[in-house]
Amino acid sequence: MSLFRTKPIDSDLTRDRGLKRVLGAWDLTLLGVGAVIGAGIFVLTGITAATMTGPAVVLSFVLAGIACACAALAYAELASAIGGSGSAYGYGYAALGELPAWIIGWMLLCEYMVAIPAVSAGWSGYFNNGLESLGILLPTAITHTPLDPTTPGLINLPAFVIVLVLGVLLATGAKISAQFNAIMVAVKVAAIAIFIGVAFGHVDPSNWSPFIPPEVTNPDGSKHFGIQGIAAGAATIFFAYLGFDAVSTAADETRNPQRDLPLGILGSLFFCTALYILVSGLLTGIVNYTELNVASPVAHALLKIGQGWAAGLISIGAIAGLTTVMLVMYFGLTRVLFAIAKDGLLPPFFAYVSPKTGTPLGSIIASGVVMLVFAGFVPLGRLAELANIGTLGAFVVVCAGVIVLRKTKPDLKRAFKTPFSPAIPALGVVSCSYLMANLGNHTWVSFGTWMAIGIAVYFLYSRRHSKLAGQ
Repeated sequence: MSLFRTKPIDSDLTRDRGLKRVLGAWDLTLLGVGAVIGAGIFVLTGITAATMTGPAVVLSFVLAGIACACAALAYAELASAIGGSGSAYGYGYAALGELPAWIIGWMLLCEYMVAIPAVSAGWSGYFNNGLESLGILLPTAITHTPLDPTTPGLINLPAFVIVLVLGVLLATGAKISAQFNAIMVAVKVAAIAIFIGVAFGHVDPSNWSPFIPPEVTNPDGSKHFGIQGIAAGAATIFFAYLGFDAVSTAADETRNPQRDLPLGILGSLFFCTALYILVSGLLTGIVNYTELNVASPVAHALLKIGQGWAAGLISIGAIAGLTTVMLVMYFGLTRVLFAIAKDGLLPPFFAYVSPKTGTPLGSIIASGVVMLVFAGFVPLGRLAELANIGTLGAFVVVCAGVIVLRKTKPDLKRAFKTPFSPAIPALGVVSCSYLMANLGNHTWVSFGTWMAIGIAVYFLYSRRHSKLAGQ
């Protein structure tokens, strides 16, 4: 039964860990917006519409948003009751036990460790396009990885450099990182506002017909368009929502976590969901969905309607957007690593806190080295879908954790309570599981391999070194 030993919520293991409490509700909301508004709105909206859903991409965003909303409500309750920088890992440790918590933490590491280098590749693409528009062409050798199947190079230098710069920024302190994030969020939201303003005057309702194109069977037996396409699209664009859960990893650096964490989590998610639905609807309204299967569909659509000036501003917004996504996910990754190491499940180096900046410097350095290798030298390709399945798995357990804790610890002080519990958490379990089921077989194989490695690490190291082992 030691595999399911739980961490007492009121023990030293869940109290302050030496990180500086400098963040408020507004900082947390901007962290959430910084994480969510990025690749999804600038890339996935158009590509998903063109290849899976047609104009019904708005329904895919609604479906994915419902799953996220259920998870967000569960996160808000557990964040206000348990807190801690470990996010879902810490909640699982208190509610379900050590092994389930380790599995959740390993899923979260999968989410962040894969998503950040994947986004850095997109950032590199937008950066290179911007330089090309100025007449500056970088050689292929420093813009492609050695394992690139089409155009091999030596290193993806722009992707490598942006991950390095963000690591240095995080090491300077949470408040400085939050201030930088706020500036970048303002830039990308302004760019999106420009798109919305321009697009409203160029909508052609005929582009929304048919709203749900007829179902088509792919050579591998999977389907796109039709109802099945909407579900598959929701599973794919779930990548657009990755990162809002990183808000909960800032609990140890929040001045009033019981009040501010629920505000930051729910506020950022609902704002971003509304923006996704609006932008995807306008995007398929100004050009036919069949023309959106390009790397930068929003800018492409504006060029198609003769708004080149707006397309240029959108590219700037995309670079800012992808920067904040990486920054907030990097923040979340290091805090999860820090929390796991503090509990003894990973080596102490990951829990080292800089006495000068109050940041988990050990986790920043260790995770940064791994992601620099991924960003500079490894083409991630479809492995990025691992981020989706890892997050969905964590969401399932968070929702289940609310149900379990309501039964096992009914007197636990909860500053925020999930409404209509257990119905809402149960809906979160079902909807997130459904989206997981719509991911491809290759994703499940890769995910199974990752989890097998995690189980081996737990039994070879973590179980014996756990701080609960001697209690």
